[in-house]
Amino acid sequence: MYLHRNETKQVHFAGGWRTGNSLCEALSPVPSTTSTDVQRQRPRLQLRRARLTKKSSINSCSADTGLSSSTYTHDFTTSGADDDAWNITAGNVTYSSSGAEFTITKSGDHPTIQSKWYIFFGRVSFFLKAAPGTGIVSSAILESDDLDELDWEWLGGSDYSSKVQTNYFAWSAVSDTQTTTHNYTIAWTSSATIWLVDDVAIRTLNYADAVAGKNYPQTPMNIRIGIWAGGDSGNDEGTIEWAGGATDYSDGPFTMYLEKVEVVNENPGASYEYGDLTGDYTSIKVNDADSSTSSSSSTLSGSEGSTGAGSESASENGYVVDDECECERGIGAGGY
Repeated sequence: MYLHRNETKQVHFAGGWRTGNSLCEALSPVPSTTSTDVQRQRPRLQLRRARLTKKSSINSCSADTGLSSSTYTHDFTTSGADDDAWNITAGNVTYSSSGAEFTITKSGDHPTIQSKWYIFFGRVSFFLKAAPGTGIVSSAILESDDLDELDWEWLGGSDYSSKVQTNYFAWSAVSDTQTTTHNYTIAWTSSATIWLVDDVAIRTLNYADAVAGKNYPQTPMNIRIGIWAGGDSGNDEGTIEWAGGATDYSDGPFTMYLEKVEVVNENPGASYEYGDLTGDYTSIKVNDADSSTSSSSSTLSGSEGSTGAGSESASENGYVVDDECECERGIGAGGY
């Protein structure tokens, strides 16, 4: 989803609302809050998000801290979050042999973690079990400072236990998402993005097919993983309906289990700097890049290159895509 850069944006992240008249203002941190007043202000999730315009009242954005290595793996079943790599941006996340546990027990809970670094094209795999519970939304997303976004989302109702949603408002059949751990991967390059479940491609978005690239996510992104109650009574009717119905907290607690995150960073560097306000990947400067690994690739490698490329849908894998591919319901880690 996208917002016009020259419009005031009010976006609910796990850490609270961020509002501004420009790109960087909209992304300024705000204190965490669980206020039901904030929840009631949530914009309607069905809003179409137009591609960021080329005009802005700001002059520049600060550089993003980059993942300096080409690969990163963390196993949450053997240790807690790596403090050098992750922030808990909302709520409380606990750790056990089942992995990182994101639990909702009451209204306002939305535990979320966020990576301290960004990647610039690459591949991210989430090994997790989604949380059960009517109205409960589990999320794993990539998001950039100019609101480029790639999502996985899981609804907790019993009718959704065999489905997963991507940020382009699409569904795929998956064996039980709430009791079985699956590998949900986003393979993201400058030419195409592929969503894979257990290494099987279920969706491909080509750069050229996204309004000649103007609607294509292409700026450095960090990782956000969390859970929230879309079915909370403080949310608007459209949100509750999309989430699968009203949440009854007496049925809880509701827990998502994250076992492991694997990252391949195509352009490792100390930081990523916006050269202008176009939001185009060619304007991004990779600082302190490793010359042997930092060039952007326009092709996909591995199984995703052969199973998904060149197709906006993959019906042979039980995948159905909405024609309005620029639209999505606007859910991110923690809800926003």
